[in-house]
Amino acid sequence: MEPTHDDDRYDRTIARWRAAAERADVAEAVRCLAPDVEVISPLTARFRFHGPAQVGDMLAAAYEVIDGIRFHTAVGAGDTRALLFHGTVDGQQVEEAQLIRLDAAGLIRELTLFGRPLPALTAVMRRLGPPLLRRQGRPGLARFVAVATRPLATMTRVGDRRVVPLGDPARGRRAG
Repeated sequence: MEPTHDDDRYDRTIARWRAAAERADVAEAVRCLAPDVEVISPLTARFRFHGPAQVGDMLAAAYEVIDGIRFHTAVGAGDTRALLFHGTVDGQQVEEAQLIRLDAAGLIRELTLFGRPLPALTAVMRRLGPPLLRRQGRPGLARFVAVATRPLATMTRVGDRRVVPLGDPARGRRAG
């Protein structure tokens, strides 16, 4: 099937979005967003980010804490795409998948984020909340969130290093 003119518009937005994330360029990323954009977070189902201003604040905080974003996979066609990248947070490898839905103008109208592994995801949660809350003018809550999320991030990091390896299927094998 031949790509349509709309696919070209979508492809240009996706290329700009990827380049902006890899450069941590919030202003360019925001230019890829539709006025009614909505972001669905991997960290909570309690709220969503709406509009370029809120999403821009979220992206600025994410680009502050996730280093070395490099996209490695892109799939989809037309107005629905999926992108995957690797990066690091607090020295831990993180991988994120982004399900992107574009509007008729070729701009991102919906962005659903998924992350792994759990220790890196909890590190993102611990590190992302405080700068985002400071951008919202809530420094006291930013300090509280930094303290409140530290134990979860620590437990998942330590558990991943010490407990999870005990369940490795190769570990329990005996020579027959």
